[in-house]
Amino acid sequence: MLEVPAAVEEILERLEAAGFEAWCVGGAVRDALLGREPGDWDVTTSAPPEAVLSLFAPRALPTGLQHGTVTVKTGPGAGVEVTTFRRDGEYLDNRHPDHVEFTSSLAEDLSRRDFTVNAIAVDRRGELADPFGGREDLGRRVLRAVGRPEKRFEEDALRILRGLRFAARLGFAIEPETDEAIRRCAPLLKNIAPERIQAELTGILCGEHVLEVLLGYPKVLGVFLPEILPCVGFDQHSVYHCYDVWEHTARAVAAVKPLPVLRYAMLFHDLGKPETFSMDEEGRGHFYGHWRRSVPLARAAMERLRMDNRSKETILTLVERHDCELPLGEKSARRNLARYGEETLRLLLAVKRADNLAQAEAYRDRQVLLRQWEDLLELVLQEGGCFSLRQLAVRGGDLTGLGLEGPAVGRALEALLEQVMDGRLPNDRGILLEYAKEKLL
Repeated sequence: MLEVPAAVEEILERLEAAGFEAWCVGGAVRDALLGREPGDWDVTTSAPPEAVLSLFAPRALPTGLQHGTVTVKTGPGAGVEVTTFRRDGEYLDNRHPDHVEFTSSLAEDLSRRDFTVNAIAVDRRGELADPFGGREDLGRRVLRAVGRPEKRFEEDALRILRGLRFAARLGFAIEPETDEAIRRCAPLLKNIAPERIQAELTGILCGEHVLEVLLGYPKVLGVFLPEILPCVGFDQHSVYHCYDVWEHTARAVAAVKPLPVLRYAMLFHDLGKPETFSMDEEGRGHFYGHWRRSVPLARAAMERLRMDNRSKETILTLVERHDCELPLGEKSARRNLARYGEETLRLLLAVKRADNLAQAEAYRDRQVLLRQWEDLLELVLQEGGCFSLRQLAVRGGDLTGLGLEGPAVGRALEALLEQVMDGRLPNDRGILLEYAKEKLL
């Protein structure tokens, strides 16, 4: 018996009292059966949309009538989507059916869904309808397409990435026939909107089992991220690296916290390695300035995925600086805080940690240095101090009052900040202005 939330049960009960079938279906049912915290609960019913609107007025909203969907409000900012049983028409663009038809059959409605684990329904009494063996697949931790896999992916190619996202999130293996269809149908992803691809890719990258997916499906991801393909199997010929460029990348992604900017930064950080490879006379591989080439490749990939500007800027900074030296010392900590800001500096340390963890085990000694850097950062922040022009006790107006104009004001502020960060002057307005009069005018 599966327990349904009270607000959802009320919707099911009212639909049944009116003579209609009503079931919960989809991801919430799957997650509840797995013992995970369910997300949004969705209801499917034999009631036509007009009947749902009437039954739940005035808290019913016609949010997708063309697909039979009505949203029933259950509280402030909360609602349940109620969708009429349906069958889909022809898929002409590998994404959307050209029309939908309503039906009275739950089994027919479930037959159009992507994977068996998402084609399980439960009624208000907790009884399951599982015509495709989804519960057994949950127990086996297997992802299997409903019906003929190739047909499912030809209908909607985004299901390919949904499958990889479920695998990355749940740690499920993909059933062989479904796996073959994913690889065979991958070129259809070229027909999918970049925004939808980005959303699914982010889910894949932030999944707990992302490593297995990245190592298993680089050619699928390469359909929309061709920049990664030269990395696959590229031997680094280095004692520091026991993995090829792609496996190093995948392990670095898995080694960092599941924050999108961090995981994308690790995905892109070594894109430039294949193009910058050289080998010395002793057979050792080098990738001089690979970060410099990684930046435009990462930028091109993110622009293709229509990522937001703020994320792009942060990720590009992390890619560009992932291989830079950060000398250990209080002066260095203050200067890098001024350069990056606390948030980005913390992200950069996380990137460096993950990059090192994905190298040969014998060369992971940098973890000690990075821990020391993090401890030093905490100490410097606790001590307070001035790390940016915003914290400086002097403003541009103070300097214009002394007779400075134009770019000279900015240069003077930067000079004063340098003096304060290096500990040569206190962050005191009077002392700083006196110094400016004597040294900067």
